[in-house]
Amino acid sequence: MKQPGIKRPTWDEYFLEIAQVVAKRSTCLRRFYGAVIVKDEIIISTGYNGSPRGEANCTDTGKCIREELNIPKGERYELCVAVHAEQNAIINGDPVKMKGATIYIAGFNADGSIAHGEPCLLCRRMIRNALIDRIVYLGEHGAPVEYAKVR
Repeated sequence: MKQPGIKRPTWDEYFLEIAQVVAKRSTCLRRFYGAVIVKDEIIISTGYNGSPRGEANCTDTGKCIREELNIPKGERYELCVAVHAEQNAIINGDPVKMKGATIYIAGFNADGSIAHGEPCLLCRRMIRNALIDRIVYLGEHGAPVEYAKVR
């Protein structure tokens, strides 16, 4: 039976929505990203951007060095204390289960607008190394975007 007034999301939309919820756990002051690794419509792992375990989070210190230096998105990641959402999802996942999986990435800017979810070069290399076959991210206009080529 069809649900009145509710559109059933596609699998990509569904897992991107879950990635958006995961992003709410982010401890970054600039952008909040969440990643979900899925195989056969089963969630294998999740991750959000934040400081490594046991280190102070930017939300706790109230300080972001990249923000203080007015560094644009995509530059000088080595200054950031955070681990990216994609990296945390890979670190937390079972390598055997990740082979052939899909990673979903979604994010928000500090003002609540949708952040472009395309993974950075380092994350793309980690995704390839984890043998994940497909990347789907939330585009700036809120629509799912499939990354052109993982391998």
